[in-house]
Amino acid sequence: MIGSTRIRLRQVSEGDSVTQLELFFDLVLVFAFTMVTGLAAEETSAKNLLRATLVLAVMWWVWIAYSWLGNVLRADEGITRIAMFVAMGGVFLAALTIPEAFRDLEGGWYGPLVFAIAYLVVRLVHLVMFRLASAEDPQLRRQAMKWGTGSIAIGTSLLVIAATTSGTVQIGLWIAAIVGDMLWTFLAGEDWRVNSASHFSERYGLIIIVALGESIVSIGIGVAGLPISWPIAVGALLGLGISGLLWWAYFDVAALSVEHALAEAEGERQIKIARNCYTFWHFPMIVGIIALSLGLKKVLYYVGDASHHTLKDALYGVPLFCLYGGVVLYLLALVGFKHYATGKVTVVRVVAAVALLALIPLAAALPALASLSIQCAVLVVLILWETTRYAQPRDEIRHAVHD
Repeated sequence: MIGSTRIRLRQVSEGDSVTQLELFFDLVLVFAFTMVTGLAAEETSAKNLLRATLVLAVMWWVWIAYSWLGNVLRADEGITRIAMFVAMGGVFLAALTIPEAFRDLEGGWYGPLVFAIAYLVVRLVHLVMFRLASAEDPQLRRQAMKWGTGSIAIGTSLLVIAATTSGTVQIGLWIAAIVGDMLWTFLAGEDWRVNSASHFSERYGLIIIVALGESIVSIGIGVAGLPISWPIAVGALLGLGISGLLWWAYFDVAALSVEHALAEAEGERQIKIARNCYTFWHFPMIVGIIALSLGLKKVLYYVGDASHHTLKDALYGVPLFCLYGGVVLYLLALVGFKHYATGKVTVVRVVAAVALLALIPLAAALPALASLSIQCAVLVVLILWETTRYAQPRDEIRHAVHD
């Protein structure tokens, strides 16, 4: 318990698990990821892909703020529970407004401003809760207030201003808001707290699963309303296989290695691992998965809708870039994630990423289903190589968690 005001704030302790309320909070992110994929699919252009990435960055920054809060305070206790529900309302409203984040639709409220205000409310709730959480910890209070007020002043204010503009100026303000927020987070100090390394790593592992779930949903959306056929069945299973292989690449060894490093580190080093490996390196992983989702959605549409495409049609342009580039980004981010915490570079994953990049011209000349098959084959070879070549160290890492 904290303080004498009986607001029942309970600190997180080492060994605590992610609460059910945090999982419930993540359901709003499931919806937000779906809306981002929909925004990207609405117009397959580089400019629109940039817009979708910027929206995803804002939604990510909302989520990471509450991942740190949830590692200090139990999300399901006392006033923290109320704050989480209020924040969920703000996030959900922002997610609903994603199609209007850059341009207002006719009728109703002014969409871009609603998005910015909903984001502001969520950030203010977070700041208030960290102030309450740090009532008996002056160092944490200074850190939270310094980061929170600076972040709101930079990121949120620029988004509000961007809501009153359009075109290139608007996109420029969004970029400035996000880059400024990220830089401020990096420079604002390391006086945070990691009360439970296991809780922290579990929280980020779950958001990876949430994002991978979106890739599976996109497969279904791509063939929604179409009769089942062998191309749909093969394409869907290949897409599911790719998602499963990305799950394997994260959870089999990499996640455990970094979790061990986080638990063993102390002081400033522990905070840097938490911030750099999780807050920062997980973002390109999420971007990669959402990009993959768009690619999978388009592939399944290609192979399933015989009225507009044939099985000979090739995937090209932005959808192909997302299909292959998303996986490349995910793999490279995983390499950076593990390297910062352990000092080890997983060379085979860099090789696989380079191979996928080199195969894009070939994939552009082949039918969409063949392009998907090639990508799946590369990932199968990667996972098989890692599992057999590094069998002993892999076994040691996986079983050390239970010792």
